[in-house]
Amino acid sequence: MAELELLGGVREVPRETWNALVGEGSPFLEWEWLASLEEAGVLGARSGWTPCPLVARQGGRVVAACPLYLKANSEGEFVFDHGWADAAERAGIRYYPKLLVGVPFTPVTGARLLTAPDVERSAWLPRLAAGLRELCRSHALSGVHVNFCLEDEAAPLADAGFLPRLGLQYHWSNPGYGELEDFLQRFRSKRRNQIARERRSLAERGVAIETHAGDAIPDDALAALFELYRATVDKHPWGRRYLNRRFFELLRQRFRSRLHLVLAREAGAIVAGAINVQKAGVLYGRYWGALREIRNLHFEVCYYRSIDHCIRQGLQRFEPGAGGDFKQTRGFDATPTRSLHLLADARLHAAVARFLEAERAEATRAIDWLREHSALKS
Repeated sequence: MAELELLGGVREVPRETWNALVGEGSPFLEWEWLASLEEAGVLGARSGWTPCPLVARQGGRVVAACPLYLKANSEGEFVFDHGWADAAERAGIRYYPKLLVGVPFTPVTGARLLTAPDVERSAWLPRLAAGLRELCRSHALSGVHVNFCLEDEAAPLADAGFLPRLGLQYHWSNPGYGELEDFLQRFRSKRRNQIARERRSLAERGVAIETHAGDAIPDDALAALFELYRATVDKHPWGRRYLNRRFFELLRQRFRSRLHLVLAREAGAIVAGAINVQKAGVLYGRYWGALREIRNLHFEVCYYRSIDHCIRQGLQRFEPGAGGDFKQTRGFDATPTRSLHLLADARLHAAVARFLEAERAEATRAIDWLREHSALKS
């Protein structure tokens, strides 16, 4: 008989046990990432993210789990429900706290219903979905939200009453390029010439671009991680400094083997950089920061050099992060993302269902149009 239990954090699960559930899945689900968020103190009442992972034990052994959080706001989720919260409040429905299954501050698709490799996953997905629904009911919460989940998780959640939501991101895929020039040749001549001018302007200015991964990352680059992150979030009015210096120190200790950095130097000093994460044939762009404003540097550091790394290493996909329609013109194609939502109040659930039906239709049309109008020649 399986037992479901709420814990006070991923740190309460042994590292090897949690990572066995993750397997070759998203690196942001690994114990090293999630436990570092907890230990750095960026989660909790102040940020509105209180960790309460759900684990399922069978014979005392953890065989399934969900990275679960009690949310006091809708910040750092990247699947936006602020309008739902406003409508609920106007109707006299308390929206917060709510439950969220996902990775804090990280809009990356990955498993949300984790299962051990030696159990029947198709049998455990409905149990976890039912467990989430029961937690919502027993704790009188407004709902449960499962963000950026896998396709095989959508049907069991929908069967449990969750409403599907469709979004989109821009991803790059590798059909087998031999070198970066093979990729650049797929652009139409006008765009290809523009990219060449942008890249040439940096060389003419004397900006040197370098890439490093794992143990080969220089110490001054590791020391600059937090400053690069802070440079972007502090620059924009919509920026939120969710992470702190301690988190990046923990990444240096625990997550270095997954890190891939693209750095720009001028006169030997780091002036900008992209912080990427690599695992199982996929490169994930997470943070970018510029300590000095240099025209065209963002595209070179965040996109072209990272794509070049993917081609050289034979990586199959590059996910540069959420947002940015301009990515489509840089050779990234529209890719659907999924989330599932359960609202406890019947009135709110019905209203959100109507909204999501229309939104899914619009998202499908947008993805089809963007794919038809890809910047790359077929």
